Amino acid sequence: MANRLEYATSPYLLQHKDNPVEWWQWGEAAFEEAVRRDAPILLSVGYAACHWCHVMAHESFEDPEVADLMNKLFVNVKVDREERPDVDATYMAATQALTGQGGWPMTVFLTPDGRPFYAGTYYPPVPRGQHPSFRQLITAVSNTWNQRRGEVQEAGDRIAKALADQAIPSGSEGGAPDWDTLTSALQKLVSSEDPVHGGFGGAPKFPPSMVLEFLIRYATVQERTPGGRAARDLAGRTLRAMARSGMYDQVVGGFARYCVDAAWVVPHFEKMLYDNAQLARVYLHWWRLTGEAVGSRIALETCDWMVSALLTQEQGLASSLDADTTVTDEETGESHGEEGRTYVWTPEDLLTHLGPEDGAWAAALLRVGRPGTFERGTSTAQLAQDVWADPFTAARWEGIREKLRAVRTARPQPGRDDKVVAAWNGLAIAALAETGALLNRPDLVTAAAKIANLVLRVHIHGSGVVPRLYRASRHGNPGHAAGVLEDYGDLAEGLLTLHNVTGDVRWLATAGNLLEVVMSQFIDEDGVHDTARDSTDRALLALRRPADPTDNAYPSGASAAAGALLSYAALTGSHRARAAAERCLAAAGAVGGHAPQAFGWALAVSVARLDGPREIAVVGPDEDPVRASLHETALRSSAPGAVISTGRPDSPGVPLLAGRTLSRFGEAQAFVCRDFVCRLPATTIADLENRLTEEI
Repeated sequence: MANRLEYATSPYLLQHKDNPVEWWQWGEAAFEEAVRRDAPILLSVGYAACHWCHVMAHESFEDPEVADLMNKLFVNVKVDREERPDVDATYMAATQALTGQGGWPMTVFLTPDGRPFYAGTYYPPVPRGQHPSFRQLITAVSNTWNQRRGEVQEAGDRIAKALADQAIPSGSEGGAPDWDTLTSALQKLVSSEDPVHGGFGGAPKFPPSMVLEFLIRYATVQERTPGGRAARDLAGRTLRAMARSGMYDQVVGGFARYCVDAAWVVPHFEKMLYDNAQLARVYLHWWRLTGEAVGSRIALETCDWMVSALLTQEQGLASSLDADTTVTDEETGESHGEEGRTYVWTPEDLLTHLGPEDGAWAAALLRVGRPGTFERGTSTAQLAQDVWADPFTAARWEGIREKLRAVRTARPQPGRDDKVVAAWNGLAIAALAETGALLNRPDLVTAAAKIANLVLRVHIHGSGVVPRLYRASRHGNPGHAAGVLEDYGDLAEGLLTLHNVTGDVRWLATAGNLLEVVMSQFIDEDGVHDTARDSTDRALLALRRPADPTDNAYPSGASAAAGALLSYAALTGSHRARAAAERCLAAAGAVGGHAPQAFGWALAVSVARLDGPREIAVVGPDEDPVRASLHETALRSSAPGAVISTGRPDSPGVPLLAGRTLSRFGEAQAFVCRDFVCRLPATTIADLENRLTEEI
């Protein structure tokens, strides 16, 4: 029987296609095989940029003896958590319930009908302390299955019930967060700040993208209150710290996944599309609110990095760069992965490539010294000072930076997971479109439109005007996994942002079609779900229908849908979409004030909901410079979640422009509204700026 991963879409699965393990992809066939053999399922979940996933693969899955044992005892199923977040979330909850912790690689043992009965994460090839070897583990689990079947079945039943009982309310009752909830969330964040290094909590320290967006939006609306000022300062301290940290790639731009220490020194070097898309937009919004130059710089550099490093030949954005770089031992000729090899420096590196004067200056600036901040005497690059405060220093750093880029380019490079995920491309579309529009980079807006066209062309399937999404594609070919709620919500968010920026009605119309699927397939009387009502994944649904409203590294499906639905309602006047958005925010209303880091995007959306959001209609003749100036001014508004339509009066398919007229002198005008109740129109930039700051 052969390994079945050869034709997978996921690069992570393809990394395992030559294993001697007889891997199956997740699906009905694997469970039917388990029933036929009366064998348990060994479920292994990971992702391409995961360092320890590669380690376990090399130690165990590439070992012929271990693989032979796996093949005899189990039906072995390999899952890419990024391609199947619903499978990952369900069994990660089981792993955490069984062990008190989770992570990847995740190893879960299931009954043939999908119920978990034992779980863990990484297992070594030989016993270490209290941890058994992987070989010992699978032998023991198989013996338990064969000799104590009743206990296994009971354990599976208990875990399945526990998973159903511990589910967080997903919108079946309660209301969206009010100002009291948002203020409680702010107070919780203030109390959990790291006062020395910025950010929240200790090590490991992750970029709190969605929480920062909430703080920026809260500060915008509550700018005259102590809470508003506290939110603004809290966001600023964290954003400045991250911009100068080892987590940010000081040489070419882009953020790593997280830092392993509290001081933002040593990153886990994988770079994810979803982190960078969210952070680019947060830094842009910070700049828009405060005028801080570091905000616009980081937003631009991050967008440029996404396009240069992740853009695929088909014009989509790849998922990630690996943490490891493959290097070859000169003596043995053997290749192995080495974390961070591409990115780190020694003082000798800098002296060799920059000369004695610039090398010493750069070493001090980047905190590269002895014994080093990373492994093998190397250091990550951090900025010891704000080099852009002084023009001479900035020019010197840019010249050095260019030389270091050339050195970096000549080094071995990390691998790339080049699958295109609909949700994460939606996040990137929004970031690229807004950054390009606000910072005079039309090429970034063009890139956003090309990415949107690729996703819509490849990922949409089915007939009629109601589109259904595949979650991922590779090389222009869609995978088999159905889109989950976050795919619909985040892609709609990106398309609505493109409409705000360009005025193109097709982006608005397509987003509306996607959100119609959200309302008909993912929201029902029982709540808000991550998988569609007509899903045919019987094994997963038998355990529980996935419904997790908490944000993790990127917005949950409920949060993503809430943001897009709210914007769509403001653009079109759809009361049904508004009600659906509020339903998606119900879990945040119940829990978000006490656990803001688990509901960052939902809280950010809630600020926009309470502010309206503002609706801005800009009408005028095509190619009219006054209309263009008014549109640009509207985009610069920091009103949270503001929506914008621009075009000729009564443009077909754009409800926000219906009934809007030119001035009595035939001039372009801008209308600022909330709930379709509008102020007097503005014909000048100054008038519009005043309208945007007035209470409605």
